[in-house]
Amino acid sequence: MHHTVVERELELRLILSPERSIPVPARLSYRSADPYAVHVSFHVNSESPVHWTFARDLLVEGVFRPSGQGDVRVWPTKSEGRSVVLMALSSPDGDALLEAPIPQVSAWLERTLRVVPPGTEGGQLGIDDALDQLLAQ
Repeated sequence: MHHTVVERELELRLILSPERSIPVPARLSYRSADPYAVHVSFHVNSESPVHWTFARDLLVEGVFRPSGQGDVRVWPTKSEGRSVVLMALSSPDGDALLEAPIPQVSAWLERTLRVVPPGTEGGQLGIDDALDQLLAQ
């Protein structure tokens, strides 16, 4: 089975306070082999990047309305007249509030949705083929 990777480099803003943020280079990744998830990698004062993985549906919904609970929450807002999506990430190692431009995130999400349309994710996993092979033996 052929698998596709859709990536996008972009600059996020790490929100330190209502008045202060810093730029954070990041990469959004989507793999058709892992069709339900999106991956975000970014550098924050560390040698190795920080990686987060969460549901693609959560990010798709979060571009339009508040989404998620617990460790990952996403919601749209305006910042200095620009449409942005905020991602609140919580872990035992700390919390981060990241801001991303909605136009860039939406364009990348649209590419992922063309690769694996909503509702077809399960077919990407090959479970039916594996079950057929198992039952044929």
